[in-house]
Amino acid sequence: MLKRAYVEITNVCNLRCAFCPGTRRAPRTMSPEEFDAVLDALEGRVSYVYLHLMGEPLLHPRLDSLLASARAHGMKVCLTTNGTLLAARAETLLSSGALYRVAVSLHSIEENGGDVGEARQYLESVWSFAVRAAECGVIVALRLWNEGAADAGNGVILDFLREKTGVSDWPEPRARSFRLAENLYLERERAFEWPDLGAAETHTEFCRALREQIGILADGTVVPCCLDHEGDLALGNIFEQGLGEILAGERAAALFDGFSRRVPAEELCRRCGYALRFNAKKRAES
Repeated sequence: MLKRAYVEITNVCNLRCAFCPGTRRAPRTMSPEEFDAVLDALEGRVSYVYLHLMGEPLLHPRLDSLLASARAHGMKVCLTTNGTLLAARAETLLSSGALYRVAVSLHSIEENGGDVGEARQYLESVWSFAVRAAECGVIVALRLWNEGAADAGNGVILDFLREKTGVSDWPEPRARSFRLAENLYLERERAFEWPDLGAAETHTEFCRALREQIGILADGTVVPCCLDHEGDLALGNIFEQGLGEILAGERAAALFDGFSRRVPAEELCRRCGYALRFNAKKRAES
C-alpha cells in the first residue's frame, strides 16, 4: 500500500539553485479544483501528501484553499520549501490544521548568493517560523543536503543555529535528523546526483517507488517518484484515468516487478544517484 504521494502544485520557483535540476516543462500551477480531484483519487490510498516535486509550493496563490481541501480529505500535508516565503505564508500554513511537516532547504542560501547581512535576515525569518511551527506541533526539518557540493556557506548557517540553540556538539553529515528542540531538527546530508539519462554510472538498486510513493506533476502526469522532475517515466494522467488503472498499467507493472528483482526496468532508474546513496546507507546500517 502506498504511504505518500508527492503532488506538484506548481512547477514555478522564485530561485534557481544549483542543487535543483529545475524543469524544461511549461510553467503550470494546479488549480484548487484539480488538486481536489487529485485528493479524491488518493483518498484511501495515502495518508500523507507532500507538496513537492519541482517548484516552490508557497508561491501557489490559492494555498489556503489547497490546505483546506487536504484537511477535508483527512490528509496530512508535508512540504519542502526554500524558506524565502515562510514569513509571508506563515498564517496560512499554521492556521490550516492540515500541516504536518515542513522541510526547509537552507542550502538555497549558498546557491543564490547574497551577503552575510542578507543571509542573517533569511535565517532569522526561517528560524522565527520554525520555532512557532514547532510550538504548534508541526515537525520542522532544517536541511543542509549539500555536503561536498556548494557548501561554503554551511559554517554561517551552523554558527547561527549554535547561537539560537546553545548546542555546540554537531553531528557529522548523516541521513538521520539531529534534534535541536521539540519538533525541530537539523538534517545534514551529502549532495546526491538526480536521475539523469546522461549519467555515466549505472546500477541495479532496489527502490520504494510505486510501493510506498508516487508523484503527480502539475499537469496531472503520474510518475513513480518525486525525483522524476521531467515526467520521463509518465505512467498516465490522474485527470484522465483512475489511479488504479494507472498503477495496473504495463509500464508501472514492469517498474514494480523490476525493483522487486533488483533489475530496474527503466534506464533512468539505473542512473539515479539518490538510489545509490540511499541503499549504500541502508547497507552500512545493517
